[in-house]
Amino acid sequence: MTEPQQRPTKTGSDRPTIIVVGNEKGGTGKSTTAIHLAIGLLHRGYKVGTLDLDPRQATLTRYLENRQSYAETGPSLLMPQHTQLKEIPEVPKEDAELMARQQITDIFGRMAGCHVVIIDTPGSPSTNSRIGHEEAYILITPVNDSLVDIDVLAVIDPVNRAVIAPSFYSQMAWEYHNRRIIDGRSPIDWIVIRNRVPHIQSHNQRDIDALLEKLAHRMGFRVGPGLAERVIFRALFLKGLTVVDLPDLDNDWQETPSHRAARNELNSLLDSLHLPPKPNGASIHAISA
Repeated sequence: MTEPQQRPTKTGSDRPTIIVVGNEKGGTGKSTTAIHLAIGLLHRGYKVGTLDLDPRQATLTRYLENRQSYAETGPSLLMPQHTQLKEIPEVPKEDAELMARQQITDIFGRMAGCHVVIIDTPGSPSTNSRIGHEEAYILITPVNDSLVDIDVLAVIDPVNRAVIAPSFYSQMAWEYHNRRIIDGRSPIDWIVIRNRVPHIQSHNQRDIDALLEKLAHRMGFRVGPGLAERVIFRALFLKGLTVVDLPDLDNDWQETPSHRAARNELNSLLDSLHLPPKPNGASIHAISA
Protein backbone atom coordinates (compact mmCIF):
# COMPACT_ATOMS: atom_id res chain seq x y z
CA MET A 1 0.00 0.00 0.00
CA THR A 2 1.43 3.36 -0.96
CA GLU A 3 0.57 6.61 0.74
CA PRO A 4 -2.57 7.98 -0.94
CA GLN A 5 -3.16 11.44 -2.26
CA GLN A 6 -6.28 13.39 -1.34
CA ARG A 7 -9.36 11.23 -1.70
CA PRO A 8 -13.01 12.18 -2.23
CA THR A 9 -15.27 11.75 0.76
CA LYS A 10 -17.56 9.47 -1.24
CA THR A 11 -16.65 6.09 -2.65
CA GLY A 12 -17.60 5.06 -6.16
CA SER A 13 -20.87 3.65 -4.85
CA ASP A 14 -21.70 7.06 -3.37
CA ARG A 15 -21.40 5.71 0.15
CA PRO A 16 -19.70 7.66 2.92
CA THR A 17 -15.99 7.22 3.43
CA ILE A 18 -15.80 4.58 6.15
CA ILE A 19 -13.05 4.93 8.73
CA VAL A 20 -12.64 1.88 10.97
CA VAL A 21 -10.76 2.22 14.26
CA GLY A 22 -9.66 -1.30 15.04
CA ASN A 23 -7.31 -3.41 17.11
CA GLU A 24 -7.88 -6.88 18.55
CA LYS A 25 -6.35 -5.77 21.87
CA GLY A 26 -8.21 -3.65 24.37
CA GLY A 27 -6.89 -0.55 26.09
CA THR A 28 -5.20 1.02 23.08
CA GLY A 29 -7.40 4.12 22.94
CA LYS A 30 -9.70 3.09 20.09
CA SER A 31 -12.79 4.85 21.45
CA THR A 32 -10.84 7.97 22.43
CA THR A 33 -9.41 8.06 18.92
CA ALA A 34 -12.84 7.48 17.33
CA ILE A 35 -14.63 10.25 19.27
CA HIS A 36 -11.85 12.75 18.63
CA LEU A 37 -11.82 11.94 14.92
CA ALA A 38 -15.60 12.35 14.76
CA ILE A 39 -15.77 15.68 16.58
CA GLY A 40 -12.62 16.93 14.86
CA LEU A 41 -14.17 16.27 11.43
CA LEU A 42 -17.44 17.91 12.51
CA HIS A 43 -15.46 21.02 13.43
CA ARG A 44 -13.95 20.92 9.94
CA GLY A 45 -17.43 20.95 8.40
CA TYR A 46 -17.97 17.29 7.51
CA LYS A 47 -21.24 15.49 8.11
CA VAL A 48 -20.18 12.59 10.31
CA GLY A 49 -21.81 9.35 11.35
CA THR A 50 -20.51 7.09 14.11
CA LEU A 51 -21.17 3.40 14.66
CA ASP A 52 -20.38 1.52 17.87
CA LEU A 53 -19.89 -2.20 17.14
CA ASP A 54 -19.28 -3.12 20.78
CA PRO A 55 -22.75 -3.29 22.39
CA ARG A 56 -21.38 -4.63 25.70
CA GLN A 57 -18.50 -2.24 26.33
CA ALA A 58 -20.19 0.59 24.38
CA THR A 59 -17.48 3.13 25.28
CA LEU A 60 -18.10 5.33 22.24
CA THR A 61 -21.85 5.30 22.91
CA ARG A 62 -21.37 6.24 26.57
CA TYR A 63 -18.97 9.02 25.55
CA LEU A 64 -21.63 10.50 23.27
CA GLU A 65 -24.35 10.05 25.90
CA ASN A 66 -22.17 12.06 28.30
CA ARG A 67 -21.81 14.68 25.58
CA GLN A 68 -25.56 14.85 25.08
CA SER A 69 -26.17 15.24 28.82
CA TYR A 70 -23.58 17.99 29.13
CA ALA A 71 -25.08 19.89 26.20
CA GLU A 72 -28.55 19.79 27.78
CA THR A 73 -27.35 22.00 30.64
CA GLY A 74 -24.49 23.81 28.95
CA PRO A 75 -23.26 25.10 25.61
CA SER A 76 -24.20 23.88 22.15
CA LEU A 77 -22.03 21.03 20.96
CA LEU A 78 -21.47 19.44 17.59
CA MET A 79 -22.84 15.90 17.49
CA PRO A 80 -22.42 13.09 14.96
CA GLN A 81 -25.27 10.93 13.73
CA HIS A 82 -24.68 8.00 16.07
CA THR A 83 -25.90 4.41 16.09
CA GLN A 84 -25.02 1.48 18.31
CA LEU A 85 -25.21 -2.06 16.99
CA LYS A 86 -27.86 -3.98 18.91
CA GLU A 87 -26.66 -7.01 20.82
CA ILE A 88 -27.37 -10.20 18.89
CA PRO A 89 -29.44 -12.81 20.78
CA GLU A 90 -28.16 -16.32 21.48
CA VAL A 91 -28.52 -17.92 18.06
CA PRO A 92 -26.23 -20.11 15.91
CA LYS A 93 -23.05 -18.32 14.77
CA GLU A 94 -24.10 -18.19 11.12
CA ASP A 95 -27.47 -16.63 12.01
CA ALA A 96 -25.79 -14.11 14.33
CA GLU A 97 -23.46 -13.01 11.56
CA LEU A 98 -26.32 -12.58 9.12
CA MET A 99 -28.24 -10.52 11.66
CA ALA A 100 -25.23 -8.30 12.36
CA ARG A 101 -24.60 -7.76 8.65
CA GLN A 102 -28.23 -6.82 8.08
CA GLN A 103 -28.10 -4.32 10.95
CA ILE A 104 -24.96 -2.72 9.54
CA THR A 105 -26.44 -2.56 6.03
CA ASP A 106 -29.53 -0.81 7.40
CA ILE A 107 -27.37 1.60 9.43
CA PHE A 108 -25.30 2.55 6.38
CA GLY A 109 -28.53 3.21 4.53
CA ARG A 110 -29.60 5.69 7.21
CA MET A 111 -26.15 7.34 7.12
CA ALA A 112 -26.05 7.74 3.35
CA GLY A 113 -26.11 11.53 3.72
CA CYS A 114 -22.91 11.58 5.76
CA HIS A 115 -19.52 12.36 4.26
CA VAL A 116 -17.69 10.13 6.73
CA VAL A 117 -18.74 7.25 8.98
CA ILE A 118 -16.40 6.28 11.83
CA ILE A 119 -16.70 2.75 13.20
CA ASP A 120 -15.44 1.84 16.67
CA THR A 121 -14.77 -1.91 16.90
CA PRO A 122 -14.52 -4.30 19.88
CA GLY A 123 -11.09 -5.02 21.34
CA SER A 124 -11.38 -8.72 20.53
CA PRO A 125 -11.45 -10.94 17.41
CA SER A 126 -15.25 -11.04 17.35
CA THR A 127 -17.69 -11.37 14.48
CA ASN A 128 -18.69 -7.71 14.88
CA SER A 129 -15.07 -6.61 14.67
CA ARG A 130 -14.43 -8.69 11.56
CA ILE A 131 -17.54 -7.39 9.79
CA GLY A 132 -16.56 -3.82 10.64
CA HIS A 133 -13.05 -4.29 9.24
CA GLU A 134 -14.51 -5.59 5.99
CA GLU A 135 -16.12 -2.18 5.46
CA ALA A 136 -12.94 -0.15 5.97
CA TYR A 137 -11.94 2.43 3.42
CA ILE A 138 -9.43 3.80 5.94
CA LEU A 139 -8.29 1.52 8.77
CA ILE A 140 -6.74 3.16 11.82
CA THR A 141 -5.04 0.78 14.25
CA PRO A 142 -3.97 2.41 17.53
CA VAL A 143 -1.22 0.62 19.44
CA ASN A 144 0.24 1.51 22.80
CA ASP A 145 3.88 2.49 22.76
CA SER A 146 4.98 -0.90 24.00
CA LEU A 147 6.78 -3.86 22.49
CA VAL A 148 4.05 -6.03 23.97
CA ASP A 149 1.39 -4.25 21.91
CA ILE A 150 3.38 -4.53 18.69
CA ASP A 151 2.54 -8.23 18.94
CA VAL A 152 -0.88 -7.40 17.49
CA LEU A 153 0.87 -6.63 14.20
CA ALA A 154 3.47 -9.38 13.96
CA VAL A 155 5.36 -12.14 15.71
CA ILE A 156 8.75 -10.66 16.68
CA ASP A 157 11.96 -12.55 17.45
CA PRO A 158 12.74 -11.52 21.06
CA VAL A 159 16.51 -11.75 20.52
CA ASN A 160 17.24 -9.86 17.30
CA ARG A 161 13.85 -8.10 16.98
CA ALA A 162 13.36 -9.55 13.52
CA VAL A 163 9.87 -10.03 12.07
CA ILE A 164 9.06 -13.74 12.08
CA ALA A 165 5.53 -13.65 10.70
CA PRO A 166 2.51 -11.38 10.41
CA SER A 167 -0.11 -11.65 13.14
CA PHE A 168 -3.63 -12.93 12.55
CA TYR A 169 -4.79 -9.32 12.67
CA SER A 170 -2.35 -8.20 9.96
CA GLN A 171 -3.33 -11.16 7.82
CA MET A 172 -6.98 -10.18 8.18
CA ALA A 173 -6.27 -6.57 7.17
CA TRP A 174 -4.25 -7.73 4.17
CA GLU A 175 -6.98 -10.18 3.14
CA TYR A 176 -9.63 -7.43 3.13
CA HIS A 177 -7.23 -5.11 1.31
CA ASN A 178 -6.75 -7.70 -1.46
CA ARG A 179 -10.44 -8.52 -1.58
CA ARG A 180 -11.29 -4.87 -2.24
CA ILE A 181 -8.83 -4.77 -5.14
CA ILE A 182 -10.26 -7.99 -6.62
CA ASP A 183 -13.76 -6.49 -6.33
CA GLY A 184 -12.59 -3.41 -8.25
CA ARG A 185 -12.75 -1.12 -5.23
CA SER A 186 -10.08 1.16 -3.83
CA PRO A 187 -7.54 -0.53 -1.51
CA ILE A 188 -7.63 -0.04 2.23
CA ASP A 189 -5.48 2.82 3.48
CA TRP A 190 -4.12 1.23 6.68
CA ILE A 191 -2.70 3.66 9.23
CA VAL A 192 -1.04 2.51 12.46
CA ILE A 193 -0.84 5.18 15.16
CA ARG A 194 1.07 5.12 18.44
CA ASN A 195 -1.10 6.21 21.35
CA ARG A 196 -0.03 7.07 24.89
CA VAL A 197 3.52 7.82 23.84
CA PRO A 198 5.59 9.09 26.81
CA HIS A 199 6.95 12.60 26.46
CA ILE A 200 10.52 11.54 27.19
CA GLN A 201 12.33 9.68 24.43
CA SER A 202 13.58 6.27 25.60
CA HIS A 203 15.49 3.26 24.30
CA ASN A 204 12.15 1.43 24.14
CA GLN A 205 10.69 4.12 21.86
CA ARG A 206 13.67 3.92 19.54
CA ASP A 207 13.21 0.14 19.33
CA ILE A 208 9.55 0.64 18.46
CA ASP A 209 10.45 3.25 15.83
CA ALA A 210 12.76 0.75 14.12
CA LEU A 211 10.27 -2.12 14.39
CA LEU A 212 7.36 -0.12 12.97
CA GLU A 213 9.50 0.99 10.06
CA LYS A 214 10.22 -2.67 9.25
CA LEU A 215 6.62 -3.70 9.76
CA ALA A 216 5.19 -0.86 7.67
CA HIS A 217 7.27 -1.95 4.69
CA ARG A 218 6.37 -5.62 5.11
CA MET A 219 2.72 -5.37 6.19
CA GLY A 220 1.66 -2.51 3.95
CA PHE A 221 0.59 0.12 6.46
CA ARG A 222 1.84 3.62 7.09
CA VAL A 223 2.60 5.11 10.48
CA GLY A 224 0.47 8.12 11.38
CA PRO A 225 0.59 10.59 14.26
CA GLY A 226 -1.06 9.35 17.46
CA LEU A 227 -2.26 10.84 20.73
CA ALA A 228 0.32 11.07 23.51
CA GLU A 229 -0.23 10.16 27.15
CA ARG A 230 -2.12 13.21 28.45
CA VAL A 231 -4.45 13.58 31.42
CA ILE A 232 -6.77 15.77 29.35
CA PHE A 233 -7.96 12.83 27.23
CA ARG A 234 -9.17 10.94 30.30
CA ALA A 235 -10.54 14.02 32.07
CA LEU A 236 -12.89 14.96 29.22
CA PHE A 237 -14.79 11.65 29.11
CA LEU A 238 -17.38 12.42 31.79
CA LYS A 239 -18.54 15.53 29.93
CA GLY A 240 -18.20 13.92 26.52
CA LEU A 241 -15.85 16.65 25.39
CA THR A 242 -12.82 16.58 23.12
CA VAL A 243 -9.74 18.74 22.85
CA VAL A 244 -11.22 20.61 19.87
CA ASP A 245 -14.27 21.65 21.92
CA LEU A 246 -12.36 23.39 24.68
CA PRO A 247 -11.48 26.77 23.13
CA ASP A 248 -15.14 27.46 22.27
CA LEU A 249 -16.80 26.51 25.56
CA ASP A 250 -15.70 29.04 28.11
CA ASN A 251 -13.78 32.28 27.79
CA ASP A 252 -12.41 31.66 31.27
CA TRP A 253 -10.98 28.27 30.28
CA GLN A 254 -7.32 28.23 31.24
CA GLU A 255 -5.71 26.37 28.38
CA THR A 256 -2.30 24.90 29.08
CA PRO A 257 0.54 24.09 26.68
CA SER A 258 -0.40 20.41 27.15
CA HIS A 259 -3.95 21.10 25.93
CA ARG A 260 -2.65 22.91 22.86
CA ALA A 261 -0.24 20.08 22.17
CA ALA A 262 -3.10 17.57 22.40
CA ARG A 263 -5.15 19.58 19.90
CA ASN A 264 -2.15 19.78 17.57
CA GLU A 265 -1.75 16.00 17.78
CA LEU A 266 -5.37 15.50 16.78
CA ASN A 267 -5.09 17.97 13.89
CA SER A 268 -2.00 16.13 12.66
CA LEU A 269 -3.94 12.85 12.75
CA LEU A 270 -6.87 14.40 10.87
CA ASP A 271 -4.51 15.84 8.26
CA SER A 272 -2.90 12.42 7.79
CA LEU A 273 -6.23 10.99 6.54
CA HIS A 274 -5.77 12.98 3.31
CA LEU A 275 -9.43 13.92 3.11
CA PRO A 276 -10.24 16.96 0.95
CA PRO A 277 -11.08 20.33 2.52
CA LYS A 278 -14.48 21.12 3.99
CA PRO A 279 -17.17 20.02 1.51
CA ASN A 280 -19.29 22.75 -0.04
CA GLY A 281 -22.70 23.01 1.53
CA ALA A 282 -21.88 20.70 4.42
CA SER A 283 -24.31 21.00 7.28
CA ILE A 284 -23.26 20.48 10.88
CA HIS A 285 -25.20 18.49 13.46
CA ALA A 286 -25.40 20.33 16.78
CA ILE A 287 -27.10 19.76 20.11
CA SER A 288 -27.85 22.55 22.53
CA ALA A 289 -29.48 23.24 25.83
